[in-house]
Amino acid sequence: MGALEGRVAVITGAGRGIGREHALLFAREGAAVVVNDLGGSNAGEGADAGPAQEVVEEIRAAGGKAVANTDNVARWDGAKNLVDQAVSEFGGLDVVINNAGILRDGFIAGLEESQWDAVIAVHLKGHFNVLRHAAAYWKDQSKAGNQPNAAVVNTASASGVTLPNAGQANYGAAKAGIAALTLVAAEELERYGVRVNAIAPMARTRLTLATPGMGAIFAAEVEEGEFDAFSPANISPLVAYLSTDKCPITGKVFAVQGGAISELGGWHDVKTIETDGPWLIDDIAARLP
Repeated sequence: MGALEGRVAVITGAGRGIGREHALLFAREGAAVVVNDLGGSNAGEGADAGPAQEVVEEIRAAGGKAVANTDNVARWDGAKNLVDQAVSEFGGLDVVINNAGILRDGFIAGLEESQWDAVIAVHLKGHFNVLRHAAAYWKDQSKAGNQPNAAVVNTASASGVTLPNAGQANYGAAKAGIAALTLVAAEELERYGVRVNAIAPMARTRLTLATPGMGAIFAAEVEEGEFDAFSPANISPLVAYLSTDKCPITGKVFAVQGGAISELGGWHDVKTIETDGPWLIDDIAARLP
């Protein structure tokens, strides 16, 4: 039996890149997978049912179980349809992998409102939409006496938590928000039998190849037989483990790239200055680092 045998998983943005690798590995490990992908461009424009369906066909050809979904998770009803499809097709829902994302990079002084809104909608709101409808399902199951053993893995980014990247104010803010959402959700959903974690992956995808200053690094050729540190397939084993019914971990954010997995910590005190009375501006100026 596979590590995910009998689990039902929803994976967003699973038509290409990291999401596709998640879907293929989950299916190999025995999960029934709802492969969600709108099929749009890097900027989230357009739609194409092809990518999601191609992954489903690849899974089925290998003997796995999968169905395609092309709903837009940035839409409230689209996320609900996705969760409902998992329950109707496979009889339940055990795992949500929030992975869908787009890029509309630009420096703050010239960033258009539409660039900001689109990235926040797909990343941050999209994560929340799917999480919210899945959480409602698990809450109902728990109240009915069918305590879930469920898992959520969200997708943050180094751009939002460890390596701020100029030109990605919208993307970085959304990814930092996803990390915070993960920690809050872990606290809230534990009572319903749901664990929530996040990853900050570094891998070769359409988005990273299109990121200024990073594309050349990810596009570097790997000699035959050499370990490909930027292969998106390196990300999926951690996500699969966090999704198993035996994993105890919740409320964590992990950086993962190549052969390295690192647990990340959030904001913390670096230095504190104190006063016994009211603050004076000049005192603050003299004492802050």
